[in-house]
Amino acid sequence: MTHRPLIALPARFSTSASALRYKAEVAARALVEAVYRAGGEPFVMHPAAPFDPSRLDRCDGLLLPGGGDLHPRHYGDATEHETLYDVDDAQDEFDLAVAAHALATGLPTLAVCRGFQVVNAVLGGTLDQHMDPDHRHKVHPVDVAPGTLLAKVLETDRAAASCYHHQSVATLATALVPTARAADGTVEAAELAAPRGWFLAVQWHPEDTAASDPSQQALFTALVQASATRA
Repeated sequence: MTHRPLIALPARFSTSASALRYKAEVAARALVEAVYRAGGEPFVMHPAAPFDPSRLDRCDGLLLPGGGDLHPRHYGDATEHETLYDVDDAQDEFDLAVAAHALATGLPTLAVCRGFQVVNAVLGGTLDQHMDPDHRHKVHPVDVAPGTLLAKVLETDRAAASCYHHQSVATLATALVPTARAADGTVEAAELAAPRGWFLAVQWHPEDTAASDPSQQALFTALVQASATRA
């Protein structure tokens, strides 16, 4: 029997969940289903800080999900925009440490929305704390750079991106190469210039449409396939 590659998916802290009554740790159902549909076994991971790297020893891949805003101090900004929301120090510490470990070890990684921003911060990039207009509740086209890993996975040079973000990359880390942009110039995807393992980052939420859009599901399939090879 072939085992499904184990894909770590850090949980998100939540102040409440209807069935649980109190504070909760959650993962987006659409993300979990997209990983499972791709042949992976989602492992929703407790974001305990400080991060113990040995917790990822059993994992074959990593999915860094969306979530609340990363505190600006993590990318060298001393100000706090009034629109910042759901900032959590423990969540930040965990996500940043997990991302740094995955990048250093070459663990196959797909970074989504906040996940992309976390990776950019780890590698020395910065963020625009608030876009005007923002990309919340938006489905818009993104132009994909030909010849990139993203183009190969999506099998297109223009994709429909389901977005929910009010922050964006201001300065892309030098270790990253932009692979997709929105019409307004926003960097919507990136990959590593010199990757140690399979890696893609997208600013949009592919899980929103993965069940009906094969090109978006392909991102999760590519992650799982890369993780199976590593396993």
